[in-house]
Amino acid sequence: MNAILICDRRRAVRECLAHAISAVPGVKRIDAVHGDELLSRYELRPAALVLIGVQRGEPAGVENTRRFVAAYPHANTLVFGSADDGPGLAAAIATGARGCLRWDASDPVSVAHVHTLAGDAGPLPGADRPQLTVRELQVLRGMTQGKSNAEIGRELHLSEDTVKTHARRLFRRLGVHDRAEAVAHGIRRRFVT
Repeated sequence: MNAILICDRRRAVRECLAHAISAVPGVKRIDAVHGDELLSRYELRPAALVLIGVQRGEPAGVENTRRFVAAYPHANTLVFGSADDGPGLAAAIATGARGCLRWDASDPVSVAHVHTLAGDAGPLPGADRPQLTVRELQVLRGMTQGKSNAEIGRELHLSEDTVKTHARRLFRRLGVHDRAEAVAHGIRRRFVT
C-alpha cells in the first residue's frame, strides 16, 4: 500500500486517526489535512486511499467529499464518522464516495481494516471472484452505505434476522469476518462502487 490521505476539519481527529493507521502493515505514508488543503495535497501527492471525515450537523465533510469526487472520480474515496454521523455519511456517499468507515476516536480498532480498504483497488481475477446472490449484493450495498441490519431490512422489506442470515452467508462467500472486511472486499472486487 502506498499512501493514505486523511481529511477532517478537526485536528485532533486527523492526528488520532493517523496515529491509529500508522500501525497498519504496509502503510508507507499518511498525510492528514483539513478540507481547504484536500484537492491541492492530492494533486501533489496522490494516495491509494482518501478518507474524508463527516460530522453530524456540519456540512463541510459532505461538501469536501462532493468537491473531491468531482475532481478525482476514480480515486479510492471513503468517508468516515461515528455511528451518530449516519445521515452525513449517507449524504457523502450519495455525492460519490465508494463507502464509509464507521470510526470513533475512543475505539480505533476498526482502523485495522484500512489495509484491506487501501489495497489494490483494481478488480481481482475472475477465478477469485465468488458468486453472490441478489440479496447478498443488496445487503453488501447497504453495508457499504453504513446502514445497520435493521435499516437494510426495512429497505428490503426483510426481518433483521433474515438480513443477518444473508450477511453471514456473504461473509462466508467472501472469506471475511465482519462488515468492514466485507465492504472492503466488495469495493476491491467491484461488487459495489
